Formats: sequence, C-alpha cells, structure tokens
Amino acid sequence: MKVEVWSDYACPFCYIGKKRLEKAIEENGVTNVEVEFKSFELDPTAPAQPTMGLYEILASKYGTSVEQAQTMSQGVVDAAKADGLMYEMDRVIPANTFKAHRLTQFAKKHGKMDEVSEGLFQAYFMKGENLNDDSILTRIATEAGLETASVEAFLSSDESSDEVRQEEDMARELGVTGVPFFVFDRKYAISGAQPVEAFSQVLDRVQQEQKVEIVAEGDACGVDGCN
Repeated sequence: MKVEVWSDYACPFCYIGKKRLEKAIEENGVTNVEVEFKSFELDPTAPAQPTMGLYEILASKYGTSVEQAQTMSQGVVDAAKADGLMYEMDRVIPANTFKAHRLTQFAKKHGKMDEVSEGLFQAYFMKGENLNDDSILTRIATEAGLETASVEAFLSSDESSDEVRQEEDMARELGVTGVPFFVFDRKYAISGAQPVEAFSQVLDRVQQEQKVEIVAEGDACGVDGCN
C-alpha cells in the first residue's frame, strides 16, 4: 500500500495529520505501507528572509487584528497538544519552504525522507528555526543520518528543484487546493487532518481490497501457473 501525502512544513495541520496517520497505521498493524511526502507550498512567494512575524501575516491574510490572530493560533496549539505535539507558535519563523522541500527530495533518494520530514516539522513548529537557512537544514539532514558534505553540496545547487515543481503540478492536476492531502493507492483520498478513525477506515478498506485481489489472482492459478 502506498500513501502519498501532499503537505507543507509551514502548515500546522500537516504535522498533526502526519501523526494521526502514523497512529492509525500502528493501531491497524499495517506492515506493508509506504508513506511518501509530496511537495506543496502554501505560499510560494514567501520571502527567503521573513519581514513579518507569524501573527502579523495571519492578521493580514484573514483581515483580523494581531491579537485575534494569536487567539486563532492558540486553537491550533491546543489541537496539536492533543496529538502529543508541543507547538511554540510565538517562535515560528515564517520563511520560504521551497529549499526544505528540495531537501526532502534529496532525503527520499537516500532513504531518509521520514526522518528529515520529522526534523523539519519539529524545527519549524517547536524550535523556532528558519527552514530557509542552509546551516539549519544541514544539521537536520545530518541528524537524520545523511552525510554532511553531500548535504551541503546539494543545498548549494539547484538539484531537485524540478522534482518539487513536478509534485506541485501533480497536486494541481489532482485538484488539491489545501493541505494536508492524503492519497491511498491512487484510489482514495483524505483532505485535512482528519481523526485517526478516518485514516483507519481507509487503511482497512484498502487492505480488504488487496486481500480480494490476492484471492482472485490465486483462483486464476493452476498447476502450471497463473492465467
């Protein structure tokens, strides 16, 4: 089973959704699932060096006061806490995430995508770190088990930029307008950080369909092989 997850590291519900999916997989005892993170930028125009704080950006986006934006964010903090995530929204640096998505592509090629994605989410929402800073990205990748010199060389290049754009184009083709967005075996989709039960239901359905397909294939097999 393959689960493709379009998300952005600046999206608080993407991290929550990631944890809920992982919990559903664990509770369901699914062992044959591959989770692949796909690139999606909530704000491709976000500056490399932030000029406004998170609350100012939210206030401008939703036409509210900074104080109201803080109140809105507290609701997100409470939701995250229920899933074991301790968000520090006051420390968030709302920088451009394109380079972080490039790093995810690099990590994917070296079998460290999940570890790097986890590190990026933690850096953004819990440690108040700039995900457009090469030194921070290098540290995250190194802690995930990637070779420092290779990471530094990668970040100084434009490598994997095309892959990021291709995945963003794919999201548009699928009609994805917001994240997180989960696609299961290219058959079923879940939009948003839905409850664990919602993920469990889809996992169960896909597993049942796979069992039916295996039985059908077995029925088509005779002594000399399968038709």
